[in-house]
Amino acid sequence: MSVNHDPRVLLYPRIRKSPFFYASRRHGVAMYSVYNHTYHPRHYGDPVAEYWALLEGATLWDVGVERQVEISGPDAFDFTNLLITRDLSKCRIGQCKYVFLTDQHGGILNDPVLLRLEENRFWLSLADSDILLWARGVATHAGMDVHIAEIDVAPVQVQGPKSFAVLRDLLGDGVADIRYYYLHDFQVDGIDVTVSRTGYTGEIGYEIYVHDASRNAERLWELVWEAGRPHGLQVIGPCHIRRIEGGMLAHGADITVETNPFEIGMGYDWMVDLEQEGDFIGKQALARIKAEGPRRTLVGLEIGGADLGTYNDGSMIDVFPVLHEGERVGEVTSACRSPRLEKNIALAMVPTELAEIGTTLHVDTGERPGAAEPSGTEPVEAVVVPKPFIDPSKEQPKGEVASPDVPGPAGRQPDPR
Repeated sequence: MSVNHDPRVLLYPRIRKSPFFYASRRHGVAMYSVYNHTYHPRHYGDPVAEYWALLEGATLWDVGVERQVEISGPDAFDFTNLLITRDLSKCRIGQCKYVFLTDQHGGILNDPVLLRLEENRFWLSLADSDILLWARGVATHAGMDVHIAEIDVAPVQVQGPKSFAVLRDLLGDGVADIRYYYLHDFQVDGIDVTVSRTGYTGEIGYEIYVHDASRNAERLWELVWEAGRPHGLQVIGPCHIRRIEGGMLAHGADITVETNPFEIGMGYDWMVDLEQEGDFIGKQALARIKAEGPRRTLVGLEIGGADLGTYNDGSMIDVFPVLHEGERVGEVTSACRSPRLEKNIALAMVPTELAEIGTTLHVDTGERPGAAEPSGTEPVEAVVVPKPFIDPSKEQPKGEVASPDVPGPAGRQPDPR
């Protein structure tokens, strides 16, 4: 028997398509995955070239897989506050928050961006898990007057140092008024859109949420593309090299329902407000976990050995075992080769006693759980290092929004917390 190292992904009617599916595939998608039960473009042929396009210009992404769950009704505020670990009273109308939703044991069910559109109307822009079903199940027993639905709204991302120039040409000078982690409504060629200054890159960027997406998505895509062409806009997939450099989490990889917020490290403890008056699902469990201290910690690693690829190129089809004194003690959850740092970098979950900066570990980058035969590769040395690997204070996405050729306001933006 032999292994096919590059199997195809079948495109057929049974799997959902993003509202931008037919528009984005015209640019030459080279690889898909399935995210939120939906086909998702991963890259267009050269993930490293896409990385540099993001850092140096403007990029357009199909992220219609980020399903939008709307919570509305008289009790929407109290119900949404019950779902998330942050204090919703600190979120203004027109503001966004990065939030965790946890189960009764404190495990992370999802880490969406929450958008507050009105006093009692919220969108959850979801990572990869079935929160619509979870929220409806909670609502069944909550006794609150709320309406929960997946709405016909879908986002694209425009990211990179020239993204402001693209958005200004598309929507006008009002884009300059959007503060970091805030939103504003616009209309472009008769299409209603909501624009937030958010993104999955650690770079300056925006998400454009097109309303009535099943009808308007392809036309909106073409309008963004035309506005971006003078600025060298390129269509790319999610840039996992950059998000790993920035210590940004991928649900299903770095965090799952088996992970609690206090294990993540990197200051994410401010995502859990145990002092708020309101209750939320998992509050008691998280209070206990905080008091006892986490047993595991997500750390940054620099890994020796051969080039580990770009993560979204099929080079990491499973976790890499982390070894200490010959015993498996944890796992690498995301890894890549950073072109800027010229090093292999990774996020890894390890016992807290091995999480100190400078700790030497080993990583088996060849082993695959369940493999019929040993990988034949020797584990390589790895060292625990601070994370994020680049821009730890997040100054880049909060910074100046102008491209070099387009005047714009200086970035005096608040911390998204």
